[in-house]
Amino acid sequence: MHTRLVATLLILVTAASAQDKPPADEGWISLFNGKDLTGWTPKIKGYPLGENFGNTFRVADGVLQVGYEKYEKFNRRFGHIFYKTEYSHYRLKLEYRFTGEQVPGGPGWAFRNSGIMAHGQSAKSMKKDQDFPVSIEVQLLGGPGKGERATGNLCTPGTNVVMAGKLVRRHCTNSKSKTYHGDQWVTCELEVRGNDFVRHTINGEVVLEYSKPQLDDRDGDAKPLIAARNGEKMLSSGTISLQSESHPCEFRNIKLLPLKAN
Repeated sequence: MHTRLVATLLILVTAASAQDKPPADEGWISLFNGKDLTGWTPKIKGYPLGENFGNTFRVADGVLQVGYEKYEKFNRRFGHIFYKTEYSHYRLKLEYRFTGEQVPGGPGWAFRNSGIMAHGQSAKSMKKDQDFPVSIEVQLLGGPGKGERATGNLCTPGTNVVMAGKLVRRHCTNSKSKTYHGDQWVTCELEVRGNDFVRHTINGEVVLEYSKPQLDDRDGDAKPLIAARNGEKMLSSGTISLQSESHPCEFRNIKLLPLKAN
């Protein structure tokens, strides 16, 4: 009888614990409503902030699409769509995939190429003909159909980071991710802890980590930002934006979990 009573109590405690456990998505904020671009503002090179040239960024079937049907040629019209709020400590997760064919005139390196820009400058501070916001970029790449091509890489337009205790000044650093060919959906998660560290995760696997994101004093777009900050180069917060780099792609389930600073 005693054994049965203990077993029953254990079952009841386990059930209660399961009920008390918060849902896995508790605290997460949906940045994209699946219906329209509310909360997001496009900035396309050569056009003023807010002008969505060629309907580059749009919503269809519940996903945020990047498309180029109204482009005859790409002409280096790199685009970004900025979320309205800046963040410092957070986890951001989304699903992405590449579709269709690259628009004529797109750079070879931009084939199946997009990205998430974090700790970025404000959209208003970008010059009209600026290619990319000064930021740290989670580079999202699709496989060409054969061979290996990592995704979740790091690119640093106007920035530098620290890896293994050393300042890294190269523009791009490959992750250790697998290659994802075709039009499959891939899940990317970015964890940002202010200026302490940043972590890239692809389909649940940590593929890259670094720390101390900072403005690059050699870069022409970063120099005025450093001057406006009285020489301060360290980046602890900034904008979040998604890229348009000449290959059609889609994003969905864009969510953010604010984190407390240590």
